[in-house]
Formats: sequence, C-alpha cells, structure tokens
Amino acid sequence: MNKEQIESTLKDYHWMIKEINRQRKLLNEDIGTRLVAPSGIESSLPKVQGTVSDPVAQEVIRRDKKSSWIVKLEKKVLFIQERLPAIKDPREATVLECMLDGMTISAISQHMGLSRRHIYNIKESIVDKISQFTHSSQ
Repeated sequence: MNKEQIESTLKDYHWMIKEINRQRKLLNEDIGTRLVAPSGIESSLPKVQGTVSDPVAQEVIRRDKKSSWIVKLEKKVLFIQERLPAIKDPREATVLECMLDGMTISAISQHMGLSRRHIYNIKESIVDKISQFTHSSQ
C-alpha cells in the first residue's frame, strides 16, 4: 500500500470493522423459505440469456459477492493490525487508537488538547512509520 492508501485505510478502519461484523452476521443467517426454485410450468419456460432466473442461484451469487467484499475489507484491516507494533510513541499510539475508533481529527484534537495541525502532523508520522514498516518487512 502507498501512503495515500494507508491514510485512507486508517480513516475507514472503524466502519470497515463494523461492516465486516454486519456482513458476517448476514451470511451466517439462514436463507429462509422465501427462495423457491421455479417448478411446474415456470420451470419449462425459456430462460432469459445472460441472467439466472433461479432465486436460490441468485442468492448464492449475491452471497459470493458479499464474501469477496468481506475478504477485501479483512485484508485492509489486517494490513493495519499487523503494523500496529511500528507505532511506539505514546502520543502517536493515542492518535492511532482514536483514529481506529472512528474519531475525526477535530475530535482527537479536542480530546488531547492539541491543535488540529499538530494532530495532522502526528497522523502523517504514523502513516510514514506504517509505510516504512511495510517496506522494511519485505
């Protein structure tokens, strides 16, 4: 990941964790009885080319896309989690934890009693260290 992608992932980390949990719960739920494959005369009618008319098959496709989405989010979240040890400074660690909890720069600034510019500079330092940690581990 480049620095822009790391920064974006840090910013989005909180909602990505929530989305992973939400999607996992939905995937683990039972499909239910609403989905029934066509039977009788409907099963013998011609099907539209390029689409799947079976509701069960459509649900399988939808769930497969959902699984792919979860894997993509998990990779980004794990990327950050694996690099947390790179942040050793207490102020940087605090800013990082606040960011991962979904706080904005303004909220972190108020929480820590530091200027927004100072928090922004700390965030840039965090991104640099995560980026360097990535390059040094390869």
